[in-house]
Amino acid sequence: MAGIPDRAYNAACGLLASQLGISLAAARRKVDVKASQQGFRDTPAKLALAEQMLADAQSSGTNNHELLTSLLEAVGRDENFMVED
Repeated sequence: MAGIPDRAYNAACGLLASQLGISLAAARRKVDVKASQQGFRDTPAKLALAEQMLADAQSSGTNNHELLTSLLEAVGRDENFMVED
């Protein structure tokens, strides 16, 4: 059974999730995958990586919330489409 992750690590992943507009689980998965690619296994290294990824996301200048909103908006003839009747 997996151990309970560090509170600071969860907080850093939560901030990353908020910045990217994704779930906490998806943000943790992104950090874990990148950490495994770089050979990090300990929590302090993963925490530093999550903070680095957050800084990169903030400095990139892309607004993921606006992008997601624009992708979810109905376009033209699809605005009256009903999934169920």
